[in-house]
Amino acid sequence: MCESSTECTGASASRRTLLGAVAASAAAVAVPLLSGQAAATPATSADSGLSLTLLGTNSGPPPLAARYGISQALVVNGRTYVVDCGRGAVSQYLRAGLSMPSLTSIFLTHLHADHIVDYYAFPLLAAGASGAQGFQSPVDVYGPGPAGITSTVAGAPGPVPGTVDMTRLAGQAYAAAPTFFMTEHIGIDPATLLRVHDVLPPTGTGASATNTAPAMAPFTVMENDDVKVTAVLVPHGAVYPGYAYRFDTDHGSVVFSGDTTPSPNVIRLARHADVLVHEALAPEGLAALGLPQSLIDHILATHTDVSELGRIAAEAGARTLVATHLSPGNPAATTDATWRRLLRDSARRADFGGRMVLGQDLLRLPVTGRSADSR
Repeated sequence: MCESSTECTGASASRRTLLGAVAASAAAVAVPLLSGQAAATPATSADSGLSLTLLGTNSGPPPLAARYGISQALVVNGRTYVVDCGRGAVSQYLRAGLSMPSLTSIFLTHLHADHIVDYYAFPLLAAGASGAQGFQSPVDVYGPGPAGITSTVAGAPGPVPGTVDMTRLAGQAYAAAPTFFMTEHIGIDPATLLRVHDVLPPTGTGASATNTAPAMAPFTVMENDDVKVTAVLVPHGAVYPGYAYRFDTDHGSVVFSGDTTPSPNVIRLARHADVLVHEALAPEGLAALGLPQSLIDHILATHTDVSELGRIAAEAGARTLVATHLSPGNPAATTDATWRRLLRDSARRADFGGRMVLGQDLLRLPVTGRSADSR
């Protein structure tokens, strides 16, 4: 379910409602492991079908020169859906060949800084822009609702805001620029470019800030003529709510784990998915960063060891697993060759016969569903 600053659009009936049953009955297709990595190819918003572009693959929040912040884009029938908006997401979006007019929706998995820092930059920078630099229609935003806890930030007392209130407060914080532009009749209010929805777990799940991810069936977040989006809660330390999202289209299915420890909810959501985009942690590389042990312990307790990814993909029956939100993302701490070895070892131990792909900034992957393969 979702609650919104404007009324949520009702789910439209479409043939995608049959995709789950079709995927469940389709035969698994084994694809060789990738020992290397294909170079990134330009995306285009005019493409038909389904493609995934990794805009940034670094974990965070500290910025890193070698990788941009975590963000992904799905293009479905020429419409673009962004999942998370880490550092540099706007620049990477344009470098990937994606146009602002094609941006249809933004989905936030959770409200950690490394996933939202570039979120309000999309409307703030595109407000009043013309042609390919601006939006042709308002963008729908879906993100976690209020956590139900009190802020511990001295300058921001009161309840911790969810996505709707966070967006409203961002509009207040950045009111100077659009006010100046509108005074000169060369801009518009960025808030008019967004329709923001707080995503809340269904009642009866037992979810709360102290029990962040009880076992649950996926629930529908939104649906239109291109895609049906479902979600589950995932455990990520003190974060609540935090979500994994699944996108089902007529061309295939893609799941984004968000930040999570290994979770049966993710496996349930990713059942027979064509692509599972999952966060990855290489514990050995953390020691090279010189982090305090308390921080290392926190990272280990709130993320997914790369050694678990083969098992997760195998149990879900996913065709391809893409490792991203790499921790550490610094190649000096964990090289790409090491990441690929760890992914191969993980797949081998779990007898996972699909592809294991190491995420790279601006890597583009066309997605073809099982049903399309059988035609």
